[in-house]
Amino acid sequence: MRFDRKEIDYKGNPFFLDDTDIQWVKETFDGMNLEEKCGQVFCPMGFSSDEDVLKGIVSGIGVGGMMYRSGSAKEIQETHRKIQSLAKIPLLIAANTESGGDGLAIEGTSFGKPMAVAATNDPENGYRMGYVACKEGAALGLNWSFAPIVDINRDFHNPITNVRTFGDDPEKIVQFASRYMDGANENDVAVSIKHFPGDGIDERDQHILTSVNTFSVKEWDDSFGYIYKNLIEKGAKTVMVGHIAQPAYVKEINKEADRKSMLMPASLSKELITGLLRGRLGFNGLITTDATPMVGFTSAMPRHLAIPTAIENGCDMILFNKSLDEDYEFMLKGLEKGLLSKDRLDEAVLRILATKASLGLHRKQKEGRLVPCEDALSVVGCTEHRSWAKEVADKSVTLVRDEKALLPLSPKKYKRIYLNVIDKDKNPNSPFVQMWRDKLTAEGFEVTVRDRRVGIVPSDFMDPSALSNEKKALLHEMYRSIAEMKEAFDLYLYVCNMENASNNTTLRLNWNVVFGLGDDAPWHAAEIPMMMISTAYPYHLFDAPMIGTYINAYSGNEDFVNAILEKIMGRSEFYGVSPIDPFCGKDYI
Repeated sequence: MRFDRKEIDYKGNPFFLDDTDIQWVKETFDGMNLEEKCGQVFCPMGFSSDEDVLKGIVSGIGVGGMMYRSGSAKEIQETHRKIQSLAKIPLLIAANTESGGDGLAIEGTSFGKPMAVAATNDPENGYRMGYVACKEGAALGLNWSFAPIVDINRDFHNPITNVRTFGDDPEKIVQFASRYMDGANENDVAVSIKHFPGDGIDERDQHILTSVNTFSVKEWDDSFGYIYKNLIEKGAKTVMVGHIAQPAYVKEINKEADRKSMLMPASLSKELITGLLRGRLGFNGLITTDATPMVGFTSAMPRHLAIPTAIENGCDMILFNKSLDEDYEFMLKGLEKGLLSKDRLDEAVLRILATKASLGLHRKQKEGRLVPCEDALSVVGCTEHRSWAKEVADKSVTLVRDEKALLPLSPKKYKRIYLNVIDKDKNPNSPFVQMWRDKLTAEGFEVTVRDRRVGIVPSDFMDPSALSNEKKALLHEMYRSIAEMKEAFDLYLYVCNMENASNNTTLRLNWNVVFGLGDDAPWHAAEIPMMMISTAYPYHLFDAPMIGTYINAYSGNEDFVNAILEKIMGRSEFYGVSPIDPFCGKDYI
C-alpha cells in the first residue's frame, strides 16, 4: 500500500518560519554529509558531564538532541552549556517536565501530578503547571518538554498511567493540556504530546511489552483522535509515539494488513505514523519515538532492523539507545542495505532543523543565549511557583466518601491512631512515614506505626515461643479479641503511597494475610473507625471497598500531606473533583 509523503510546510503550523529561518534550515541541511544526517536523528540519554565523553556524542556522532534526568540545577545547567558549546548545530535539550521543574532540577518546584492538577477542575492550573515546568527548565537550558501527557486513563489496572494523566475525559484532557502548552510556549519550550496512539486503554505497561490500544476506529476518533486533532491544530511542535499497537486503525488504513502488522508498535508502524498521524491528522511537526530500550520496541524486531525502520516508517528522531555507537552503525548500514531511504532520512533531518528554527535556536546560538547565565537559576523553586503548587494541593485533595461521618478528626474523638503506611519501601522509619507520624503527633494524636517489614508465615505457628518480639506482637494481633483491639486503638489509618513507575505489572494492594487471618488487612472495618488516604494511585477502593472514609490526594509531597491534614482536621474544605471514577465502574463498592 502507498503512503504518500506530504511536503514540509515550513511557514505553516507548527513551524511558522520566516524566509530567514527557512534559509538557515536549508543552508544547514546542505552543509551536512550523510554521517551528520544520521547522527542528527538521535536523542540519547545523558549520563555524564565529562567533556571528553560529551565530545564523542555531540561533536563526534553529532546527535540532534539530548536528555538528562533530574539533578542539581547548577550542574545540569553547566552540562547543558558544555553540550551546546560543543555543537555545530544547536541541540534540542529535553526533559520529562511532566509535573513541574523537579523533572530537571532536584531543587525545582514539584507542582503535583497531572491528575492532581485536573482535580482542581481549573484549567488555569494546567497553564501554571506548564509555565512552572518550562520556566524553571528553560533556566537550565531546556527547550523541549516531554509533556503534556495526553493519555486517557480508562483501564484502572494500568500501572504507568493513572496519576500521570489528566483523567479519563477527553474534553478535560484537551483543556488542561492546551493550557500546559500555553505555559510552555511563553518560555520558548516545545511540547511533545504523548504517547501516540494512546496509553491507558491496556492494563499493561509498554515498558515491558508492546501494549495494545483496543479502541475501534470510531472510539479512537472520538477520544484520542479528538485530543490529538485539537492539540495539533493548536500548534504542538512534536509528538512522541509510543510502543503501543492500534490494530483497528492499521486495518482501516491498510485493508491487507496481517496480524503482525496490526500488532506492530506505533513507533514502527507506517500505517499509524505516516498514514494516521501525518495523513489523517495532518501533523506537520517533528515525530519522535518513545525510549527505544523499552521492551515494547526491542521485542518487535531485531534492533539492527528496528532502528532504520523507525525512521523509514515516519519517525524523525530515535529516543535513547541501548548503545549509541551501535545504533548509529545500524542507521548507516540501514541506508546501505535499503532499509532506510535517503529521501526519508532527509525529510526527518529537515523536520528536526525546522523545529530548532521554530524555537529560534539558530539565533540564540549566534547570540550566545542557548543556555542562560547562572543568575537565571533564581527562578528554580521560587516563592511564586511554590505558592502556586500549594494552591494546587489545597484545591485538588478529593474526599471520595465519608459514609459514617468520621470527619473531621480530633484527638478527643480518636486519640490513639494505628498508622499503616503501604508503599513499596515497607520501611517504618522512612522519611515519608516519619512525616506522617510527626505531623499526626503534633496534632495531639498518639501514633503507633505498623512495621510492614514483619509478617507472619505458616511456619511461625509451629513454635510461637521461638519468634521475635515483633512477630509475637503480630501473632497476638491476629488472635486478640475485638474488645482488646478497641481498647488499644480509636482509629485505623491507612496511608497508601503506591506511586506509579515504569516496568511494573500492577499497583494493587497486597496485605500480610495468613490462613485468612487479617493481620494488616482491613478485616476489622466493621469493628473500629477506619480511614484510607491514597497519595498516589487513585483506585484503591477496588481492593478495599469495605473502607467507608476514603481520600484521594494524587501526590505525596509535603504540600499535599499538609493539605490533607488541614482537611481531615476540619480546618479546610475539600475542593477536589475526581478526574476518574474512583469506584472503578463497580457501582456496588
